[in-house]
Amino acid sequence: MFRESLIYLRVLASFVRNGLVREMSFRGNFLVTVVTGAFWFTAQLVLFQLIYAQTDQINGWNRYEFFAFMATSMMVNTLVQSVFMPNCANFSELIRAGNLDFVLLKPIDAQFLVSFERIDLGNLCQLALSGMLLWHAVAHLDALPGWEQTLLYAAHVAMAVAFFYSLMISLAATSVWFGRNQGLYDFWFYITIFARYPQDVYRGAPWVQVLSFVFSYILPILIVVTVPARLLTGKLLGPSWIGLACLSTTLLSLVVSRWIFLWSLRCYRSASS
Repeated sequence: MFRESLIYLRVLASFVRNGLVREMSFRGNFLVTVVTGAFWFTAQLVLFQLIYAQTDQINGWNRYEFFAFMATSMMVNTLVQSVFMPNCANFSELIRAGNLDFVLLKPIDAQFLVSFERIDLGNLCQLALSGMLLWHAVAHLDALPGWEQTLLYAAHVAMAVAFFYSLMISLAATSVWFGRNQGLYDFWFYITIFARYPQDVYRGAPWVQVLSFVFSYILPILIVVTVPARLLTGKLLGPSWIGLACLSTTLLSLVVSRWIFLWSLRCYRSASS
């Protein structure tokens, strides 16, 4: 088991190295990606600076608490879109061109190869920006988080990334039946846009309450992103089982997405058949 894990780590390191070589081969594209990401980050920051210049709170979130949430949301989205999005988007092309046959012939798990082969290092640079924003926000909180809060925060961020990955790989697996599933990726962006704001923001009109319920308990994208920020800012005053609920939801989503992916491979008809 340990030896197999080392093999997978070496393969992952080779993917990162290949990504770096690819980015350095097209330095202009890398620079444009970094500048575009920095511009989007700055625009978001300026927007909420202007909003908080007019009010002290947004549904219980003050300026720096919200910035901690914003940094967390950006961190999760950056990891998902840099590591998993390029690979999942390429899955339908593997099927169309018949290259999935070569993936299945390799002596390594097919889902691992499909999920990690291409890494967008240019987009990954936004991690540094979100990390600086998080540090700035935490430094201005009324009470600095302890090491237990910090460890729990990191664990919940990892769970959020895993949950979004399971959703994305499940959508990618449907390419076996639908071919080019661009509409499903549009669906991905439409639903994840709700995770840019804390769960507490979705209050008021009945239809807003419906959205909050759907994206908190049926497809819990609001929970997995809001809970880490609440932990870090000391706003998690709810039941102690929320961490266990997040862990259970994440593990269930990973198991279900694994089953969907393997099912799609069983339904796949190779290019030679």
